[in-house]
Amino acid sequence: MTLTETIKQLPSYAGIYQYFDKNGHLLYIGKAKNLKNRVKSYFSNSNLSLRITKMIEQTISMNYIVVNSEHDALILENSLIKQLNPKYNILLRDDKTYPYIYIDNSQQYPRFEITRKIIKNKNITYFGPYSIGSRDILNSIYEICKLVQKKGPLKSKKLCLYHQIDRCLGPCELMVLNNRYTQEINLATSLIKNKKLLLNKLNKKMEFYAQEMRFEEAAEIRDRLERIGKSEIKSEIDFASNEDYDIFIMSHDEKRLVVLKIFMRNGKIISSNHNFINLNEGFDKNEVISRTLIEFYGNDRPPIVAPILLEETFKDINLVKSHLSKLFNKKAQILFPKIGKKKQLINLALLNAKELLQRDNKTTNIKLLTEIKELCTLQRLPSRVECFDNSHMAGHATVGAMIVYEDGVYAKSSYRLYHLDAKDEYSQMRETLTKRVQSFAKNPPPDLWVLDGGATLLKLACDILDSCGVNIDVIAISKEKIDAKAHRAKGRANDTLYTKDETFKLKPSDKRLQWSQNLRDEAHRCAIAFHKKTKLKLDNESKLLTLKGISQAKVKKLLNHFGTFEILKTTSIEDISIILNAKDAKIIKKIYK
Repeated sequence: MTLTETIKQLPSYAGIYQYFDKNGHLLYIGKAKNLKNRVKSYFSNSNLSLRITKMIEQTISMNYIVVNSEHDALILENSLIKQLNPKYNILLRDDKTYPYIYIDNSQQYPRFEITRKIIKNKNITYFGPYSIGSRDILNSIYEICKLVQKKGPLKSKKLCLYHQIDRCLGPCELMVLNNRYTQEINLATSLIKNKKLLLNKLNKKMEFYAQEMRFEEAAEIRDRLERIGKSEIKSEIDFASNEDYDIFIMSHDEKRLVVLKIFMRNGKIISSNHNFINLNEGFDKNEVISRTLIEFYGNDRPPIVAPILLEETFKDINLVKSHLSKLFNKKAQILFPKIGKKKQLINLALLNAKELLQRDNKTTNIKLLTEIKELCTLQRLPSRVECFDNSHMAGHATVGAMIVYEDGVYAKSSYRLYHLDAKDEYSQMRETLTKRVQSFAKNPPPDLWVLDGGATLLKLACDILDSCGVNIDVIAISKEKIDAKAHRAKGRANDTLYTKDETFKLKPSDKRLQWSQNLRDEAHRCAIAFHKKTKLKLDNESKLLTLKGISQAKVKKLLNHFGTFEILKTTSIEDISIILNAKDAKIIKKIYK
């Protein structure tokens, strides 16, 4: 069916629509209250933005999905954009949930802990959210305040080491008056609420360790101070009240956009977070704001619901407000202050967003990434890159690794490691990439995949992505062979770069080649390290079985059939008996209960 025929048959229902180019690649996903009217407006309106005009010129076909309401269309649109990464949509990658510190006041001797969700208990007090440093704050509280450190001693009613080193009052065994324990709770609460007070105490602790020549402990406190203070935005605004606000601001130049989130609790700014977005084809301000709010609050009611402050209104305000009201189980407040202290907060956020953008342009290697984009004819400037490699030894301890390069640095918290069942290298890469694709709903796709391999693995990756309609650029880098062995010397190795349409033999000194080599080598390092760790564990498991009378030959049989020792925990005696005898199966089940 042609594009014109599809448009003529569009229903007047709510839904989402998808535009595709001549190669079947997804260009854009949009939502509509009325599919027929919305899609027709693209082809009858002469006053479209340059970005949309360019998109429509490339559109050859379209699909659509009908849903029950505009609200359902909003949620489906957001979910599909996150999974499929269309060329002309903005992809927001802030998919993590933010932790809160909480205390259960119903306990006789309550403790502070961390959560990311609401706990069903009316006696819970929450502090947060924290974009970074929540664990450091919690650890600091337990070092400074004499609270119950662990749950175990309260149950066993026996004093532990923490009481001996004077870091706990010892209520598990000793008579501790409630008002005395409350004093420690109050001190901890004041330190959580007042980051400046906490940082001062940690500074004194660090200086003490340094004077005592306990340099490792001093360095640990130094790093903790840096993490706790990292997300802090200095503000002289005094609300003189206990007001809570979530502030969302964006700033942009021609190439980059930054979304800044600031969290104010009890009249004080407690944390902030930001995300950069590459503007490859321009952007729609309404799309960025509405999807930022939907993505941030997710599908669960946050522990603390605060009014939302924005610089200005947007087209989908009523739809987003309705969605958030359902989520919060109360009317969502979205405010656009023009005067007063709330406006000062907006101005402070704008100032910080612009500063982040200027700083980012100085630190991120935009020039090199632009050269790579032009060389490999990439759709997007590769802000987030994922590189893959596999490792094994004679088919055993087979693993895959994914490393992440984002905004100019290796994002090690985003690395992923996979246990694999496949035996040959081609199948191993297919299994690794398939596992990654299956996680796109929770962890959105990157701008670029880099593979350790040649044209065959490149085609494999492209086929996997095409089969599920995901829009990602792919390149591969194969190692130069010297005497049939891979040569890894950066600056001297004549490695080959592959794209879907071209093959490049760059000079060993070429920065673009060296950038690809660095990614490949980091993925290789990560895969090898995980392989060694996995092999050691498998070797230990193998030794355990041998000690119990299961020979190495039988262990090999088990691994060849079941893949991992872990599976034996859930495998029945009958199933194990198919591979070995009943006696051996019973021995194995005693080990893996």
